[in-house]
Amino acid sequence: MNNADVCILIPTLNEAATIGELIKNFKKEGFSNILVIDGNSKDGTAQIAEAEGARVILQTGKGKGQAMIQAFELIESPYIIMVDGDGTYLAREASSLLKPVLEGRADHVIGNRLNKYSPGAFTKLNLIGNHLINTLFDIVYGVELRDILSGYRAFTLESIRELELNKTGFEIETEISVECILKKQRVEEISITYLPRSKKGATKLNPVKDGIRIGSTIYRLAKVHNPMFYFGIIGFAFILAGLFTGTFVVAQWLQGITRIPLSILTALLIIFGLQMFIFGMLSDLIVTLHRQTVNLIQDRNKQRR
Repeated sequence: MNNADVCILIPTLNEAATIGELIKNFKKEGFSNILVIDGNSKDGTAQIAEAEGARVILQTGKGKGQAMIQAFELIESPYIIMVDGDGTYLAREASSLLKPVLEGRADHVIGNRLNKYSPGAFTKLNLIGNHLINTLFDIVYGVELRDILSGYRAFTLESIRELELNKTGFEIETEISVECILKKQRVEEISITYLPRSKKGATKLNPVKDGIRIGSTIYRLAKVHNPMFYFGIIGFAFILAGLFTGTFVVAQWLQGITRIPLSILTALLIIFGLQMFIFGMLSDLIVTLHRQTVNLIQDRNKQRR
């Protein structure tokens, strides 16, 4: 492998304050194959990137996810490093990210920011949100990853081609992580440095709004990996609502007041909740059988080769 086999992919939107220096730093590390996919920036980001020798493609849609999906379809290099253009990541750590991929230990490497972040790189709200989202991911998918929202990653081209990506916003990192688990790719995390964002460039991430979107993405994608969790949450919510209304019905009955409509609603809520649990168990059984069948087919194909 030489550095020409590695494509440095940088999605940008109004990153004029940092994109030029970032490209220079990657070139100093020996990486000349740099692709910037720009979301039609208004501050001259694309022009700066071109002046520094990067290949620039204008995004056809909106959102970081859409930019990544568009770029992945264009890249032909056998290895890819994805890095945000906001100057919060160090180009000199690219080799550390690539090492597990080049040695054949991993298909996908995530740069873990949460071990070596600089003062001011995260707000308290960002840290709490990151830990909550990573904990939810661990519970749902049974895989211990510390930083699924990292914007610094390394892939093989084959691993990218296997992923079925649809998210167009900041949920893209989450979807990539989920897809890697669903496709049984080998994922490894490497501790990296995380720097504060440049004061000249405002963040596009809304911690609350985008945090909710990311959390809901983890939950929705659980349908095909952990259906018991997905339907169990729904069932638990209905049973909890049934117990709440049921408590009121019983309290009123003890006072000599009969709430027939509310009693019927209570019974329906609890029955529907139990049905969700049963449906979750059946779905979990189907998913388990499907995985076993897929594994058997893959094993037979390997034996034939």
